[in-house]
Amino acid sequence: MASTFVNVGPIKGLDYVGFRPSRPLKLNSGRTQFDPRPLRRLTVRAGDGDGPVGKTRLSDAECEAAVVAGNVPQAPPAPPKPAAPAGTPVVPLLPLSRRPRRNRRSPALRAAFQETSLSPANFVYPLFIHEGQEDTPIGAMPGCYRLGWRHGLVEEVAKARDVGVNSIVLFPKIPDALKNATGDEAYNDDGLVPRSIRLLKDKFPDLVIYTDVALDPYSSDGHDGIVREDGVIMNDETVHQLCKQAVSQARAGADVVSPSDMMDGRVGAIRTALDAEGFHHVSIMSYTAKYASSFYGPFREALDSNPRFGDKKTYQMNPANYREALVEAGEDESEGADILLVKPGLPYLDIIRLLRDSSSLPIAAYQVSGEYSMIKAGGALKMIDEEKVMLESLMCLRRAGADIILTYFALQAARSLCGEKR
Repeated sequence: MASTFVNVGPIKGLDYVGFRPSRPLKLNSGRTQFDPRPLRRLTVRAGDGDGPVGKTRLSDAECEAAVVAGNVPQAPPAPPKPAAPAGTPVVPLLPLSRRPRRNRRSPALRAAFQETSLSPANFVYPLFIHEGQEDTPIGAMPGCYRLGWRHGLVEEVAKARDVGVNSIVLFPKIPDALKNATGDEAYNDDGLVPRSIRLLKDKFPDLVIYTDVALDPYSSDGHDGIVREDGVIMNDETVHQLCKQAVSQARAGADVVSPSDMMDGRVGAIRTALDAEGFHHVSIMSYTAKYASSFYGPFREALDSNPRFGDKKTYQMNPANYREALVEAGEDESEGADILLVKPGLPYLDIIRLLRDSSSLPIAAYQVSGEYSMIKAGGALKMIDEEKVMLESLMCLRRAGADIILTYFALQAARSLCGEKR
């Protein structure tokens, strides 16, 4: 039977990875025959040569035939086991069938198994606005300003959108001369908030605008509702005002109205009012579990909205209460809320998880002004790494179950995340 010979020519430089035949390879009628003399081997390492290793002209069949014949290419050796420091005790291995650290031993593995993600799309950026044209720094909140609604607001929104933050919530500082006991300025269609909404929607039509529904910025008493002469906050009368405020904001173009007042029954009443005016597409984010917290101080400075007397404990929740959050969540959900919010954020991770586990609605968390200012102060004093603590705190809110986070860090955190991705 005739034989067919294939001549494998010399291989120059690093044109081949693996063994190097030193003579012709003879293929006979489908059977491979080899000269019994040993072949020379070529060991190739990733760092050999000045450039990338090229491919050979050998066919797949020729390469496989060589391996079958025992001429296996040599690869670099396995790295040696790292040495322990001198004095390390020699101990038997613990009888562990599971070692969780195995899944954490490299950045690639940690990234592959990461359960929670953080993205600029998760942020809602709270912005303070006022009637002035200049941006006024807020002393207790470094990096935050009362933005002039015509210019500073538009510029800040543009910066946020550049790094993927396309949701904002507006908080107005209202001139004292426009405040009264019933907060009537709250539903003025030409007021500061409706004007700002119309301006932003004209400039950025796809911007998602959340609004705050409460009377405290507009009240001469600084409370979220109408105050009776004996100091009692009137519930149903306040809800009537809030409905008019929400409709006014929706008329201006708000996407989500956010009652933060904590009056009973306000979610259902606002839903009815919005639907009656044709705003069935406007969502309601209810401040479901808003606690009477001491973390709000810097915010009240920003809006000059501290209560003129007393506190807000008769309508905001007791920080000691856990189960009560379920009561509030049940009511808000049944009344038509689209999003449930917990405020403050980081000190109330258990409440965020409670609502996440008990409701299928989106959960929001508000990283409030006190949380923001503490991180800023710690960073300024070099007591903590501001950027790392900022990102960790936001990740913790997400891990607890928050779908979105209202945070004054929105722009800074988004820039940091974008930088990491680059």
